[in-house]
Amino acid sequence: MSGAGREVVTLQLGHYAGFVGAHWWNLQDAALGQAGPGELCPHIQFRTGRTPQGPDPRTPRLILLDLKGSLSSLPQEGVTDQAQRAPLAWQGKVSTHREEPPDLRDAPRAEATTAPAPGPRVWSDVLRVPLHPRSVCLVHRFNHDGATGRLEAFGQGERLLGEPRYADELEDRLHFFVEECDCLQGFQVLCDLHDGFAGVGARAAELLRDEYPGRGILTWGLCPPPPRSGPRPPGVYRLLNTALSLVPLAAHSSLLCPLTLGGGLGLRPPPPPVFPLLHYEASDPNHSSAILATALDTVTVPYRLRCAPACATDLAALLCAAGRKVVGASLALPFPLSPGRTLPDALSGLGAACPWTALAARAEDAGGSFAQSVVLRGVEPDRQTGPVPPGTVPPSALHAAASGDEVLALYLQRVQPGVSSVSRLLRHPCPVPPTFPRLFSSRLSTRGLVLDRPGAGPAVEAVPVLAGLQSWHGLGRALRGLAGELARVDVRRWASYLDAGVELDDVAETVHALRALAGCYRDDDDEDDDDDG
Repeated sequence: MSGAGREVVTLQLGHYAGFVGAHWWNLQDAALGQAGPGELCPHIQFRTGRTPQGPDPRTPRLILLDLKGSLSSLPQEGVTDQAQRAPLAWQGKVSTHREEPPDLRDAPRAEATTAPAPGPRVWSDVLRVPLHPRSVCLVHRFNHDGATGRLEAFGQGERLLGEPRYADELEDRLHFFVEECDCLQGFQVLCDLHDGFAGVGARAAELLRDEYPGRGILTWGLCPPPPRSGPRPPGVYRLLNTALSLVPLAAHSSLLCPLTLGGGLGLRPPPPPVFPLLHYEASDPNHSSAILATALDTVTVPYRLRCAPACATDLAALLCAAGRKVVGASLALPFPLSPGRTLPDALSGLGAACPWTALAARAEDAGGSFAQSVVLRGVEPDRQTGPVPPGTVPPSALHAAASGDEVLALYLQRVQPGVSSVSRLLRHPCPVPPTFPRLFSSRLSTRGLVLDRPGAGPAVEAVPVLAGLQSWHGLGRALRGLAGELARVDVRRWASYLDAGVELDDVAETVHALRALAGCYRDDDDEDDDDDG
């Protein structure tokens, strides 16, 4: 085993988590091909090994759980000898798969006037990174497609991972990946919140906390916007699953960050967020997951750096003081940087407004912060500061800063004074692999810079991105609003949900726990209003 340690093991639980994960692994794989020395250490999330036939390909340190019918594009003839020998208590189909996608780099672009066409049906159509034979686990008891036999309720997922058969299999796979690590820093859990995988995630986080005390557990709760058509659980199911999972996930994790482009987590969320230079269809899981994966790839930078890295536990300690385990995420995709302009020029042009869009929160809930971690990537060294001729008064304090890191820190201090901020500035932009859906405006150059007018050049190959994790004051209002919606649901009307393993007392306790968690975010402007949401 080579490398400097600090490894992270990732769990992906659910089909939407599979979509987000597929784009995330593709983004990381594309970053390995960028010119120049990489700023991120691939060893932290990828593993390499040797077989009698030679070196293994680089594969994610990943355990992935989904239902039958989700691997339609993975060829079964691609299973390696090692995979054929691997014990599979879940009777899952596993394969190592790599397919070169069509190259869209030279395809001309035109300004989109409507949302792009829907993309792949399952996440396995998106993934272009080979997986280790011990990564993929399928549950055959439930169906991915169809109107019946679906994993719809929190109680179903909780019971599933509560059975020794499945718990033992998960532990066995965890031990495989953990025992080959030099210095494990912790775990990442990508977990669906809207369906029965919410219960799986709650049990998995509890298992990680009990088996690996002291390791960081960063949980990313994922919820796709409701589809416009096709089979789907009632909105009440989504509310119940999300609310019932937030409390145990927050309790067992070092940090919990809900991520969605659905506008919020309640029954009546506002419209999906708008990104000025993106044209996307929120109800298409391929589109929304690609955007969330870009945010995830950026906010996790602090503990994935080659030089001067933080640890996952450091990030959680910064953001989750005083019991504030739930944090929010924000994203500017792309960060608005124009040709010929410097970082101080771009930030000065934003005025007092924050350039990012909140994910999983209403705009009014994304207010002041207790603490934040912000990452800006894609600013070359010669554009990080604003050179000022000798004897000339700088046009702003940002232009007088001596380094790009100082520029970013000064800007954050200006727009959010008094907030405990940690920021990172990277020269390399976020890559845009051919597997990424074509969402970008034709006003962007191939390097993601904002042009004066639409063009028809080659597709975008990389973009500057600004993303952050924030402990917002408004999260308290959002949590109280979710508790209020849950309290108004007469769960007795949903007998099938109760039959899946949830008691009326469980719902009442969740309402109480959400309100207690919301109290950790209280400030002088908050009111006890359960109708917020």
